[in-house]
Amino acid sequence: MSSPHDFDFLHGAWQVRHRRRTDFLDPASDWEEFRSTSRCRALFDGAANIDEVDLPHLGAKGLTLRLFDRESGLWSLHWAASRTGTLFPPVTGRFEGDRGKFHGDDTHDGKDVRVRFVWSGVCPAAAHWEQAFSVDGGTAWVTNWTMDFSRPPAS
Repeated sequence: MSSPHDFDFLHGAWQVRHRRRTDFLDPASDWEEFRSTSRCRALFDGAANIDEVDLPHLGAKGLTLRLFDRESGLWSLHWAASRTGTLFPPVTGRFEGDRGKFHGDDTHDGKDVRVRFVWSGVCPAAAHWEQAFSVDGGTAWVTNWTMDFSRPPAS
């Protein structure tokens, strides 16, 4: 079952290795790889958090606000991009064991897409996140972005 502390693992500083498709809807498109840094902090005694990722390769930053709804037991994840100042529609879901799955609806390149975020491999020193889009309501998915998180070396 999900809890207000599901994302406690994410608090603090991270180094992130990204893999991103050059075309988010084409499963045959190339992957580009780059690195970033991220910092996450808890809010509402753990039932919310906010992180900022610095993406020098893209000349941008991103921000995620995560909120836990105690009544439904679901998290909502809200992404914002510095380039546009846009807050994208949320994905909602929960953790079952050490795997979190979150779904929502959005548009990409003028097409309606179903969005899926998956968190896995979660531990104090590492985590894996991936994003996939579906243009057929969730029958077929194209994984188009992955992020591998690791703690920076102690200074």
